[in-house]
Amino acid sequence: MGTGVVWSGLVFPGSQKVVTQIPPRVQHWVRLACQREYRTRNRELERLRRTPRYTRTQTDLLGAQLGIPDAASFLVLYEDLIVREAYRFETSRTEPVIIDGGANIGVSTIYFKKAHPQSRIIAFEPDPEIFKILEQNCNAFELSGVELVQKALWLSDGFLQFKREGSDAGRVATASDDGEVIDVPSCRLRPYLNEEVDLLKLDIEGAETAVLHDCADMLSNVRHLFVEYHSFVDAPQTLRTICELLHDAGFRLHVQSPMSSRQPFVHRDVYLGMDLQLNIFAFRPSNS
Repeated sequence: MGTGVVWSGLVFPGSQKVVTQIPPRVQHWVRLACQREYRTRNRELERLRRTPRYTRTQTDLLGAQLGIPDAASFLVLYEDLIVREAYRFETSRTEPVIIDGGANIGVSTIYFKKAHPQSRIIAFEPDPEIFKILEQNCNAFELSGVELVQKALWLSDGFLQFKREGSDAGRVATASDDGEVIDVPSCRLRPYLNEEVDLLKLDIEGAETAVLHDCADMLSNVRHLFVEYHSFVDAPQTLRTICELLHDAGFRLHVQSPMSSRQPFVHRDVYLGMDLQLNIFAFRPSNS
């Protein structure tokens, strides 16, 4: 690397000094002044923040044109998966196998393929409208080695009732659900775990406990596992079951919460019927 001042990713030629403590606001204005790419990205992020919810649009933040049905949900994915790289994992295999359960519009699939170009990815998305966008986005990014499956991961092969949300929160319907409920094809995860899987990602909006329980004896073939746990106000919590399943399969756990109430003894925030979400990263002790 050449000499210069390293300033949160910015290099100023002609100086040997390294500056490490710069207030974020100052970093922002320095980037605006010095990097055209940063200015362009910042303008696009601001446009998306102003876009009304559930308004279809496109963005080139990932390179090619990406279709998105809801800017607010995309911005969360962009921050978590692209900026923070929450799904980053390491593997010695040149052609890792990745299962993307709940692929939505393909941000995770695109990230996985860019991080591991020779990977083989199986991506599941049951919502027919979201699946169309997923297909278009994978084509726009010219992804190869990706199998798209328009099915919901569930306990059986067949059909189930699915409550559409219009973005990233569609889920298996319950008896009390109103609104747009449709029939979608379903399949079991078990047959896809007959080989070594480098990463299994499950963001399936409440079906995660049932699906993991159904294939618990196959989890020994999985090296890294991400599951988004969803707790619904009107249903029993199943966090203990998930933790026990993962523990019995030999995983260690790291847990984060994207949804945390400030005073949960007094008031618990509820979003789309959920009073808690947890991001559970499960890994083998040798990966710790």
